[in-house]
Amino acid sequence: MAYSNFTLESVVAAFQLERIEADNIFSETEPVLPSSHLTNALARNVSLAVAIGTEKARSEMIVAEILVELREHYARRISLFSGIDFSVDAEKGLVGVCDFLVSLSPVQFSLEAPIIVLVEAKNAEPKLGLGQCVAEMIAAQRFNAERGNDIPYIYGASTTGTEWYFLKLEGQKLQIDMADYQIVQCDKILGILSSMVSQKA
Repeated sequence: MAYSNFTLESVVAAFQLERIEADNIFSETEPVLPSSHLTNALARNVSLAVAIGTEKARSEMIVAEILVELREHYARRISLFSGIDFSVDAEKGLVGVCDFLVSLSPVQFSLEAPIIVLVEAKNAEPKLGLGQCVAEMIAAQRFNAERGNDIPYIYGASTTGTEWYFLKLEGQKLQIDMADYQIVQCDKILGILSSMVSQKA
């Protein structure tokens, strides 16, 4: 068992989560204006990544650009990790590689608690990544607690780069925003990610 084996239904059952679906969880979040660098990068990259049609292209050319922008927005006071092994509890299936992790620690050479956001990139149909993302969020919750750096909320996103779904985990309560945010709403996506880092979402 690994993160990628979980569906939304199986992870909710396995970890006895209370599942709440709503379309207003992040709707009131204030947008964050993207820099000219990000605007230009997305103008160059989005259509190319879509044409290439692979998860790797979408991850590198869209998702990574947005997350690097998020790190810059916080003046590099947060750390960003891509494609690292994040094995927390093999017995529970909380093992595998995460596409992207964001930590509130500024330390970049090693992963330190607290982990705040997990982003799972998919080539198509981001809803299929929700179960995997939730499993990673549970692992982050445990990782933080084991290091005495527990925080109230863990956030997640499942995305194709052009389409984003957002989640929030508080204890056993899993909230899923039913709205899908498109890349043309980049300022809204950045605003939601920023509110996650500041724990205001």
